[in-house]
Amino acid sequence: MNGNKQSDIKIGNQVSIVQKHHQRTEQLTKGIVEKILTKSDYHPHGIKVRLKSGLVGRVKSIQKNDNKET
Repeated sequence: MNGNKQSDIKIGNQVSIVQKHHQRTEQLTKGIVEKILTKSDYHPHGIKVRLKSGLVGRVKSIQKNDNKET
């Protein structure tokens, strides 16, 4: 599932993001969503989030996981 719609992303989801300085290479970073930063419900390049690690980036994919951290 891609990360263009905010309604698909929940706090605690495991996601892959691309950080701003990695946009050209599309290098992905995995982590757990701590906060959703994009205000609109849709963004063509991905919803911007902050991971629990503190990294910020746009969601490129959402992993399916049943044990979500809170």
